Amino acid sequence: MNELVKKGYLGNLDQLISVRRVTLAEGPAKGADIIEVRTAGGLALDVLPDTGLDLGQCSYKGVNMSWISKNGYDSPAVIGHYENEFSNHFPGGLLYTCGLRNAGPANRDGEEWQPTHGRYHSLSATQVSEEVTDSFITIRGRIRETALFGHVLEVRRTIRIPVSGAYVEVEDKITNLTPRDEAVLMIYHCNFGYPLLSEKAQLVFPEAHQTLPRTDFAKTGLGRECVFDPPQDNEAERVFFHVLTKDYRVQLENPELGVRMTMTWSGSTLPLLSEWRSMGSGDYVLGLEPCNTTLQGRAAEKANGTAKVLKAYETMTNKVKIDFASI
Repeated sequence: MNELVKKGYLGNLDQLISVRRVTLAEGPAKGADIIEVRTAGGLALDVLPDTGLDLGQCSYKGVNMSWISKNGYDSPAVIGHYENEFSNHFPGGLLYTCGLRNAGPANRDGEEWQPTHGRYHSLSATQVSEEVTDSFITIRGRIRETALFGHVLEVRRTIRIPVSGAYVEVEDKITNLTPRDEAVLMIYHCNFGYPLLSEKAQLVFPEAHQTLPRTDFAKTGLGRECVFDPPQDNEAERVFFHVLTKDYRVQLENPELGVRMTMTWSGSTLPLLSEWRSMGSGDYVLGLEPCNTTLQGRAAEKANGTAKVLKAYETMTNKVKIDFASI
């Protein structure tokens, strides 16, 4: 990029690339910080330090790609009041991280209450930094979920975005900082909305994959899990699990829009892909969610032996990459 400055095309790189912090002044997320990222490749993305460095609204070449719920952006202060009312505060966004100790429905694990999809999104990041080089915008931060006499789980999150491209890569190094083993359940809840999502869009999977419906109602949609309907009044949600074996990749294509989204992830640590789809009017969304859980909740996953256990002082690394391109 500095070559464009040397050649005289630019006097300020902010003309093509910007990373700036803003603070919301009103609404449920009043006081929340946002890191607004804009690239020369046409990607515009909100990074949210106050909610675990999750990702909010996203557009590509001026066209919206992500889904924002009816609730809109939130803040840790609001989430604290609605811990047992997930539907009242869930904001959507390009990435809503579920975990670290629960993913799925609220449940009681022994004497400990686990809220829906865990507490990660209510945790503010610390040690947040931004770096811009000729090649990448890099945002880093630390997120900790802890309890007195209990668990200490630390996430070191790194977000990489090419200055001339249109993808975002999230890398999490999750460490158990106690002498006790700890069950860690995680979903990378990536949410796509209109106009990328419409009846003109289609999902494309590698040939070697298996699709499993989560419920009897989802079973009624088997065979149509890769195509979409226009919004339907009072249509219920469906969830499918996709089991991939080698090529951990899925694409969402919209030929009418001329855009393809490609998602890849670390299948060794996130072996399942959950597909959450709501064709309901006003709640029109596709969630593509790499995960290490079958969405039963902490107590059931531990009882069934399906919970991922992070040993004392062990670290695991998860990666998710979302890439937008013209077709």
